[in-house]
Amino acid sequence: MNVIFCTTWVKRGVAAAVPEKVELKPEELEEIIKETQSALEDEESDEEAAGPSQSNTKKSANESPTTGDEYNFQDYDDESGNMYCNITSLASFDVDGEDNFITNDDVDSENEDDIIKADDNLVLIGHVEGDASILEVFVYNEREDSFYCHHDILLSSFPLCIEWLNYDSADPKPGNLCAIGNMSPIIEIWDLDLIDCLEPAYRLGCKPNKKKRQKRVGHRDAVLDIAWNQNYMHVLASGSVDKTVLLWDLDNCKPVTKLDSFNEKIQALKWHPQETHQLLTGCADKFIRLFDCKEQALARSWEVSGEVERVLWNHYDPNYCIASTDNGYIEYFDVRGDKPLWQIKAHEKEVTGLSLSASCQGLLVSCSNDGVMKVWDILDQKSPVLVWEQSSNLGAIQCLAANPDNGFIFIAGGDNKAHNLRVLDFREIPTLRERFMDAERVASNNSLIIKQERVIKQEMMDVTDNMEDMEIENLGSLSMQIKKEKKET
Repeated sequence: MNVIFCTTWVKRGVAAAVPEKVELKPEELEEIIKETQSALEDEESDEEAAGPSQSNTKKSANESPTTGDEYNFQDYDDESGNMYCNITSLASFDVDGEDNFITNDDVDSENEDDIIKADDNLVLIGHVEGDASILEVFVYNEREDSFYCHHDILLSSFPLCIEWLNYDSADPKPGNLCAIGNMSPIIEIWDLDLIDCLEPAYRLGCKPNKKKRQKRVGHRDAVLDIAWNQNYMHVLASGSVDKTVLLWDLDNCKPVTKLDSFNEKIQALKWHPQETHQLLTGCADKFIRLFDCKEQALARSWEVSGEVERVLWNHYDPNYCIASTDNGYIEYFDVRGDKPLWQIKAHEKEVTGLSLSASCQGLLVSCSNDGVMKVWDILDQKSPVLVWEQSSNLGAIQCLAANPDNGFIFIAGGDNKAHNLRVLDFREIPTLRERFMDAERVASNNSLIIKQERVIKQEMMDVTDNMEDMEIENLGSLSMQIKKEKKET
């Protein structure tokens, strides 16, 4: 197996120029090894305490025929062998506290590739190769046309979804973190500005442990999607196979709200770009649901033609949302209405990737397990236009993401063992360049950007005016105080 299952971008100028390298002391590494062994022993004892009935249930489930389980997800947790590969054999310390296996005495020097420039994007890749689950941190530079893996992190479980966030409750400054949902119920939060770290910055959720009298916190099954609320930055939403959505408070790493109005696994989540309490969900029960999380109530729901694979908001006009399904359809909704504005058979198989351009209004990209990528023009909200399509060499495409700094650059990942990752610049395709970079479209996009800038400037002016009023008030009070003191003297 060699598959890219999830990916996302990090904006320019966010990452540390020189990420910090974690250097563990021998005693710290030994402590991690002991903790890992203890955790494995606890899991084994919990399985034994569960009794033979649970193992029989697992056995019967494994014997029953399954359909569509191409990557053997069902048996992932039941594979024999130690996933940590006998970590105790990886380190051996002599009396001086030195690792006997280390023979290279050269100190790593900083080279140009280690330094992350201000105009670099990071690209986060959830990669499964053989038995290894890896988070790969790539660097992409548009100006230099460079794309390379900067560093990687070994994960404890199969990555299924990934979300970047810059909220760090332990630091008042913005951070550079990512949350990863995987085949286990535990969500891992990794610090992207650290290299060679063996543990995530923190975890959301924990499994029950009878030995430690520890109760379950969080989900009961695999986490399929994660969405960070960029307006309420301490809030993270997660959807799971256990048919629930949890809202996590990142300040205390605990779930504070549970949404359970679902009949199947939740596969897609997106927060409204402006209405901070509204969460859009896509479920395998063929329903899109819009929740008001402040009231913890279902606001609206729409039935679609198949299991929902992806949902997203039209950030150019957030009254509209888009969904893709497992039977190849894309559907477009006005959230104020009851039925889709349009519905098209876009692909032959499930639409696993759906992404809007960050800066070019109406540019929608879709991709599918059928290996085909398509570009649509949805500027006319009544009728989408297929502008371009091409069979990729990525195999069954699993994920797609839009560059936040350039609306024409996207990345896609698939399961082709020889070639499973590709960065696409749609400006290089004449048909797309003519369609989306004409004078009228550029003017429309520019006017939208200008409008947004005016709103930001107005907000800044309001803040400045308030500060000036406060200063004048303070000066007036000070002047009156001085006059009063002069009279008294």
